[in-house]
Amino acid sequence: MGNAILRCLRGDSDDYRPHHETQTSVPYWTIQVNVGLSDLSNDLNNFSITSQVPGGLSQYVASSKKAQIYWYKKLHEAWQESSLPPRTSEEAARLVVQTLRRIQNADIEVDASVIADGDGLSVYVDTAYPRESANVPREVHEAAIERTEAQAAKDSARAHELLKIIKKAGYRYIKGHDNKFTLARKYRIRLRGIDAPEMAMTYGQESKEALVKLIQGKSLTIHVYGEDCYGRSIGDIYCNGVFIQEQLLKRGFAWHFKAYDQRPEFANWQKEARLARRGLWGLPNPEKPWEWRKTHRNELTKNNNPIQVY
Repeated sequence: MGNAILRCLRGDSDDYRPHHETQTSVPYWTIQVNVGLSDLSNDLNNFSITSQVPGGLSQYVASSKKAQIYWYKKLHEAWQESSLPPRTSEEAARLVVQTLRRIQNADIEVDASVIADGDGLSVYVDTAYPRESANVPREVHEAAIERTEAQAAKDSARAHELLKIIKKAGYRYIKGHDNKFTLARKYRIRLRGIDAPEMAMTYGQESKEALVKLIQGKSLTIHVYGEDCYGRSIGDIYCNGVFIQEQLLKRGFAWHFKAYDQRPEFANWQKEARLARRGLWGLPNPEKPWEWRKTHRNELTKNNNPIQVY
């Protein structure tokens, strides 16, 4: 077997060479000249039969075996779906680049697991996703491998200590649809452009329940635009093509956070809900969450329940 992609990852091919920022990075692909057509064809044909990536690939990339299989699966699909399969080394190289770039730039899909209130949640992103796999710290990667070995040896004490290291770094194991556990990274997400009632406010519980119904246990796409001063990622959330902020605003479960987001459609969706007296707009005098936080900041801090003022 030619192991064409392995040689590209390893960087010893003069024809098609990836650029590595660090040893643990997923490579960013650039065409130099070409990649061996017959080698690549043999690699993909072998993968279609055995579902196995070239042996030795893990020596040169830190990504999990699951991520490597994902790469080859997408390459094989792209090869089969091409109206005209590559006939030259140049065409094969182009197919590899286009496919792997799509994987690198794809929106991350996550499963919501913790919903704090109507505008915040925590998500766990499977490290098998290529873009996420590039960011797994070496100590976490090594601890995960050692933990698997400890479990195989039935050394529960050692496995437990390694799990502490993994969790301290912001990772945990989640159960997938195949009932297998995979390593995932935790992210705290703040929904961009909206502000929901706090849990201690009137309509706070209703707002949270509305978000739960929209996303709990489902696969999401999150577009992240930055990070706030509390380390949360600020993002727009979609679920099966449905824009979550739009639904919360239209149903009256959140305010348009105009101080931080000037999108006119948000103002229109809030106006629509307000005129129809939906959700919190059915209250006689709904209180703005940001004003409530300022009023109650000192009181809640004394009770060891600090709140975040934007």
